[in-house]
Amino acid sequence: MAGREEPRFDPKEHQHLRYNPLRDSWVLVSAHRMKRPWAGQIEKPPEEHIPRHDPTNPLCPGNTRANGEVNLDYGSTFVFDNDFPALQPDAPDPGPDQDVLFQSKAARGVWLAIFENKGAMMGCSNPHPHCQVWASNFLPNEPALSDRCQRAYYQKHGEPLLLRYASQEAERKERVVVESSHWLAVVPYWATWPFQTLLLPRQRHVLRLSDLTTKEREDLAAIMKRLLTRYDNLFEASFPYSMGWHGAPTGSHLKEENAHWQLHAHYYPPLLRSATVKKFMVGYEMLALEQRDLTPEQAAERLRNQPEEHYKTRDTQKERHGEKE
Repeated sequence: MAGREEPRFDPKEHQHLRYNPLRDSWVLVSAHRMKRPWAGQIEKPPEEHIPRHDPTNPLCPGNTRANGEVNLDYGSTFVFDNDFPALQPDAPDPGPDQDVLFQSKAARGVWLAIFENKGAMMGCSNPHPHCQVWASNFLPNEPALSDRCQRAYYQKHGEPLLLRYASQEAERKERVVVESSHWLAVVPYWATWPFQTLLLPRQRHVLRLSDLTTKEREDLAAIMKRLLTRYDNLFEASFPYSMGWHGAPTGSHLKEENAHWQLHAHYYPPLLRSATVKKFMVGYEMLALEQRDLTPEQAAERLRNQPEEHYKTRDTQKERHGEKE
């Protein structure tokens, strides 16, 4: 009796592990799970009718914030100190007498973490568009882990990990969502969240945001708009996410050798099946291993195929021409 022929591996049908070189960890890809019926939690649809100016919103131009300060009547970027900062500049030191299993140390503001939470689903407490900059005198866990992994790769291969990765992704194309002269946005090979993306310089070695040229900054604004338009168009809703920048450490680390670093941004959106069904990181993810329900290639293709025109603009034009859905 002839032996049964082994099935050929198909990443869309067969579960497998993928390595994340930025975290020295693995993620389980189980794309066949998208076929299972869903009878779980259904989220409230994102708010679609947010006024351009809300007199009760403390972040709007000219309004009074919680600490009594009045915002400028701004028409562009407005920068102000967080009224409820997680890090204070003058916190006392916990002291030296500590058990090895119960250690603590002072946390004050120096190192910069730039991030944005968008949407109530991601814990955003205010619908007004805004991002945050947290400063700390310590290197937080995620960039510290990324620092070790990028350094190890650089020492072994002699080039920045993400510079090599961007070159490979630009050539392969299968996970590219949108690209420009200076930037590349991909669903990374090791993505955990369903439509997670990684935004990074396409060719040039860049350590920090402050190192960008004028053309790179302008191109960055354009490609971010193109990426976020695709996010919104995917489920025709304001797409929630947490995003943030990772660059070479600042503060006391500025004088260190950081050639292994490459500036990049992470987008972590929770939506999975629709605007109201998200990916839950529970059970196996919390107790064993990160797991995703569709391949990064499938996610990239769906995002890549979305139009560049925002669905709201498209719908408005239809209304003006008397077209009906």
